[in-house]
Amino acid sequence: MKKIIAITAAILTVAGCSNMSNTEQRTLSGAGIGAAAGAVGTAIFHGNPIWGAVGGAAVGAASGYVYDAYKKEQASEYNAGYNAGKTNKPANAPN
Repeated sequence: MKKIIAITAAILTVAGCSNMSNTEQRTLSGAGIGAAAGAVGTAIFHGNPIWGAVGGAAVGAASGYVYDAYKKEQASEYNAGYNAGKTNKPANAPN
C-alpha cells in the first residue's frame, strides 16, 4: 500500500510541474534545493531543521529567480548578436 501511495505521489508531482514556465521551474528548483540544504545544514549544527528548511527555501527561491533573470538576459544578448550577424548590421545591446 505504501508503494502505491509513493508512486501516485511521484506521478502527481511530475504531472503538476509539466506546464511550468522556465521562471517557475528555476524558482521552484531553487526553493527545493535551498530547503534541503537548509534543513541538512541546521541539523548538522544542532538547530531546528524546519526553520533551516524555511530559510533555505526562501533564499533558494530568490536565487532561482535571479538566475532565471540572468539566463534571460544572456539569451537576449545572444539573440541580438545573432540577428546582427544575420543582417550584417552592428549589434545594439538590449535594454
